[in-house]
Amino acid sequence: MHFNQTNHHKINILVVDDTPDNLRLLSAMLTAQGFEVRKALNGKMALTACQMVLPDVILLDINMPDMDGYQVCQQLKADDKTCEVPVIFISALDDVVDKVKAFDVGGVDYIAKPFHGVEVVLRIENQINLRLLQVKLQEKNLLLQQALDNLQASQVKQIQNEKMVALGQLVAGLAHEINNPISFIYGNLQYAGQYVQDLVNMIEVYQHEYPKPTPKIQQIAKNIDLNFIIKDLQNLIDAMYRGSDRIREIVRALQHFSRHDEAEMKRVNIHEDIENTLVMLQHRLRETADHPAIVVVKDYGNLPLVTCYAGELNQVFMHLLNNAIDAIEEGVGNQSFTPDLLSTPQIQIHTEVTDLNMVKIAIADNGTGIEESLRSRLFDPFFTTKPVGKGSGLGLSISYQIIVQKHRGQITCTSSVGRAEFAIEIPIEQPQR
Repeated sequence: MHFNQTNHHKINILVVDDTPDNLRLLSAMLTAQGFEVRKALNGKMALTACQMVLPDVILLDINMPDMDGYQVCQQLKADDKTCEVPVIFISALDDVVDKVKAFDVGGVDYIAKPFHGVEVVLRIENQINLRLLQVKLQEKNLLLQQALDNLQASQVKQIQNEKMVALGQLVAGLAHEINNPISFIYGNLQYAGQYVQDLVNMIEVYQHEYPKPTPKIQQIAKNIDLNFIIKDLQNLIDAMYRGSDRIREIVRALQHFSRHDEAEMKRVNIHEDIENTLVMLQHRLRETADHPAIVVVKDYGNLPLVTCYAGELNQVFMHLLNNAIDAIEEGVGNQSFTPDLLSTPQIQIHTEVTDLNMVKIAIADNGTGIEESLRSRLFDPFFTTKPVGKGSGLGLSISYQIIVQKHRGQITCTSSVGRAEFAIEIPIEQPQR
């Protein structure tokens, strides 16, 4: 009975035995059955032979000097290159063999000497067929994993697109609605201020012309503290100017951040985008019950205008800065800051042009840091370390897609105890697609 080669691959068998007669016998028997046979007289030669050409099956004698079959098998299984090769142990029928140990170290079968040709071939065929089934199963599992990854990526992309469209429409509508009344207020504050000043001037003239008002006027002036009102009116007008100006600034930042109807790539000032994102996050940077005021340290390089999808890049900045603030709040809550950092939670933003003509934006925080075991999964869809209800596991995955797939750049994370840094690198000019 000859064993037919599968997929035009001649089955390669490595026979390891310190007895030359056994090697010759097995080699002749298996060669006659259509196998390609290689021989090794000891364990060291066997390990070298496996590194040179990976066998499909190994017939391994147990009782050998220097390195017995158990030790050889253990080394084979410890090596990623050879760990999947089936090992069939062989030994004389009257030898004392620890079969439990043979299987414990990774053997898949056992053959006793003297050999019966049909039995040897059948056992080899069984292991080859099992190995083929394992390979097919691994291939199917890989295809299933790829299909799952593609599905998750599609879900993330769809969610991201929907969020961007919804965000753009919401922010544009909100900014438009706020812009009209605030423009009216801001525009009329100038006239209101002038009218108030005119009235104050008139009162002061009355006080000068009539230094002795009637008792009723004196009483009213005392009740309302007229002198204080006159002094404080200008402060009130100035405060209203500052407040309305702040609202106008936020509205501009909203419009800039969302970049509604700007789906195409365009040249933008990255620093301006970062600043507008920070305006959106001022409420989280101020001192709260959860943390002291967070200091933003900016180390901006000399950046040219960068060709990018500005609205989506802003979304990445928002995700990374929000995560940095979350880490600081968690660090304060866990009392994990060192004393010198406790009073100054900090976010550092560094930008530069790299030697590869890329723009690098690094955002670091002195929060809790990120464990090494988690960093490999940070950009997986739906993976989050935050409590239920605090995070969807989409922020970093969306950021990864925007930077890597849409801008052909890279995003990485480095961390140590009490520090985490996310670094983005994108080309200054996007290549033609």
